[in-house]
Amino acid sequence: MNKKPFVTKKQLAEIIKKYPTPFHIYDEKGIRENAKAVREAFAWNKGFKEYFAVKATPNPFLIDILRDYGCGCDCSSLTELMLSNAMGLNGEDIMFSSNETPACEYEYANQIGAIINLDDFTHIDFLEKTLGKLPETLSCRYNPGGVFTVSNGIMDNPGDAKYGFTTEQLFEGFKIMKEKGVKNFGIHAFLASNTVTNDYYPMLAKQLFKVAVKLKDETGADIKFINLSGGVGIPYTPDQTPNDIRVIGAGVKKVFEEVLVPAGMGDISLYTEMGRFMMGPYGHLVTTAIHAKHTHKEYIGCDACAVNLMRPAMYGAYHHITVMGKENAPCNHKYDVVGSLCENNDKFAIDRMLPEIENGDLLVIHDTGAHGSSMGYNYNGKLKSAELLLKEDGSVELIRRAERPADYFATLDCFDIYKKMGF
Repeated sequence: MNKKPFVTKKQLAEIIKKYPTPFHIYDEKGIRENAKAVREAFAWNKGFKEYFAVKATPNPFLIDILRDYGCGCDCSSLTELMLSNAMGLNGEDIMFSSNETPACEYEYANQIGAIINLDDFTHIDFLEKTLGKLPETLSCRYNPGGVFTVSNGIMDNPGDAKYGFTTEQLFEGFKIMKEKGVKNFGIHAFLASNTVTNDYYPMLAKQLFKVAVKLKDETGADIKFINLSGGVGIPYTPDQTPNDIRVIGAGVKKVFEEVLVPAGMGDISLYTEMGRFMMGPYGHLVTTAIHAKHTHKEYIGCDACAVNLMRPAMYGAYHHITVMGKENAPCNHKYDVVGSLCENNDKFAIDRMLPEIENGDLLVIHDTGAHGSSMGYNYNGKLKSAELLLKEDGSVELIRRAERPADYFATLDCFDIYKKMGF
């Protein structure tokens, strides 16, 4: 089985005349179609809102596309809050879900009216001391612990995660917040990562809905929204069947009507934070094969490296690779596809069967639209690559320039050595 790039070899040949590899390129048409599908899948819930996880792809041009479909921003740091606010988002269009949060970040989130989602029981007191009083609207991240198992055997281990309130802390926290003047409550949970099954969201929703009913009964809290967070994944390998967001939406609706509606809580708004699902499949990392090494193994060296895409080095994650122009050629060569970092884990693929690769071939590394460019770093003094947008009309727009040496040395601009570098 194979994956088909959303850009052709002919298009790339024109693009690289102006923008040399490596670069990330995003598919506007795919992003729009997917955002529309998400909106339609949850249209049955009057207050539904997708808060795009900015950490996945913090590019204002892409976030602006999502805003056309009613999306807000899920932020986890000061700079993500600043980016969202600079784009004109504020108030309930921003969800601030962070952990080990400095006081200054809570202050800024409150200043722009973002919904604050607390990660820890002790942060109730910390937030009150920081702001002087608690906001009227607050959310809490819930971690029931244990192991979360989905029907097809996919599981994750919330009990080992550093995030969220325990069940006991959640109930006690709601009581305390209500006593301290909080009027509008939210619940948030993230129990499994990158699930490729239509069952995850409905199972998570049922668990959260039952907790919400119990919280209302035992604390009297007015629960306004339930945030299902992320976890809806994408098929990185070509043999996986993609999630069907419309089936997922229908599954959540079913448990909503089974649990919340009979409890008189049918007016609760549902929120999601699907960074990977919203953007992941609609990004490619395009790189050029520049060296072939024949030692104990066969290596293809690229002009991209883990600085441009860290997931394979960090997690051993699979990203499909297409050798452009050789899509129908037999995959009869075994390669490690590697970058130039002085780290042996700087590999995009290990023992991958691919067509014969020659120097100058363009490689498309799939599914880099989320947690691709955003996880970049500057080890070895490497510079992050440009980001491009393939527009619906076929034109290409630069949406983030490539880093330059002056960017790398900018934090030395208060020292004389910087001046000697000639920037």
